[in-house]
Amino acid sequence: MSLSRLYSVVRCDLVKVQSSSALVSKLLVPYGTREVSTASTHRASIAQHNSKPDWNRAVSEAEKIVGYPTSFLSLRWVLSDEIANVALHLRKLVGSNHPLLKTAKNLIYNGKNNMQAWGLIVLLVSKAAGHSPEIPDMEQDKAAGVLHSQRALAEVTEMIRTSHLVHKGLVNMNSRQPIAAEPNDMMFGNKIALLSGDYLLANSCSELANLRNQELVELMSSAVRDLAEAEFLGERDEQNNPLPSRPLPKEERQVASEWDCILDPLPMVGVIGSAGREWAARHVLAAGALLGKSCSAALKLAGHNAQLQTQGYLFGCHLALAWQAFLDLEAFTGPEPSSFSLVGAPLAFTLEARPELYDHIEAGRKSVHNVDYHALYRAVLEGEGIEQTKQLQREHIARAVHVLDNFHNCDARTALANIIVAMHHEHL
Repeated sequence: MSLSRLYSVVRCDLVKVQSSSALVSKLLVPYGTREVSTASTHRASIAQHNSKPDWNRAVSEAEKIVGYPTSFLSLRWVLSDEIANVALHLRKLVGSNHPLLKTAKNLIYNGKNNMQAWGLIVLLVSKAAGHSPEIPDMEQDKAAGVLHSQRALAEVTEMIRTSHLVHKGLVNMNSRQPIAAEPNDMMFGNKIALLSGDYLLANSCSELANLRNQELVELMSSAVRDLAEAEFLGERDEQNNPLPSRPLPKEERQVASEWDCILDPLPMVGVIGSAGREWAARHVLAAGALLGKSCSAALKLAGHNAQLQTQGYLFGCHLALAWQAFLDLEAFTGPEPSSFSLVGAPLAFTLEARPELYDHIEAGRKSVHNVDYHALYRAVLEGEGIEQTKQLQREHIARAVHVLDNFHNCDARTALANIIVAMHHEHL
């Protein structure tokens, strides 16, 4: 993958990509801007209803297509002794302000703001692509149209993602900033977050090993590495909350390095100081890599060729980036929030246009709570950051829809298109 090509989506000067990098040219080649239209996208029968596309309905209908809800938070998990113990300990944290409570709430709440639909996306891609006729009947879930190994992979994907979110809820007890809660409660919450995240990650590794596919293990392990590297990208406050880097003038920016293999670590040359490149790199590492590699791994399990596996990776990356742009816009589509992501695309574009606003970011070196969010919020509304982010989302959605052309027309592809369009229409 080339960051220079990835940044072309957010209007950066392009850097020529070597012809040997097929992955780069497929994912990040300049693509003519086009809107996703329910009238013109007949290939997937997106406009199934006359009403405005609804996220929850699209996800509910998609789950029926693959047999049953895909989340590992299923009955067999909820009734297990380990999860029951975690739930018991979580009750002790109620009223303590520990971040783990918010994480648990977001995981259980079945809304568009959580990432528990990732396993569903993996299964829909699996069904849309089908599988090789050489796959034995015993490995097939014929009622759902996917393989048993692909369903296990979908659970692994959700477990890895959830363990990452839980681990991010740790509180820095050595911070010089005062903690607005009882230290004993914070320490207890940290222990639960650490052990719960480790438990999920260990189980994901066990499930992955049971698939007995060394190439698959290597691919998914590189996704876990990417998640870890995302936590070290750019500046951080004392509680490890991410801060954007100071925008550099165009003449001072380095040329982005190429990323020719999805297994290799993402080079950081030309990333820091370039708002669009930094946003893209941050969310490829923190989201796109896991979803893209999971989709690619599902196609590998089905016996598809490397070209189609690459298409699965492209779809996951573009969908994750479009999804992130959607989430970044949420803070600016309703009443003014008390805080919002400082590394979101709307603010990134605004800081690049008005570098003097970075003084507000400097105030958050110790804690992001010291940032003047009201001033930054007004600056975003007055600038072009929101419209640029909407355009960014539209372009990644167009690329994701374009990748769907590689799959045959079926209910699974229709469901994927419905999910994309439901997300797209939320901010029209």
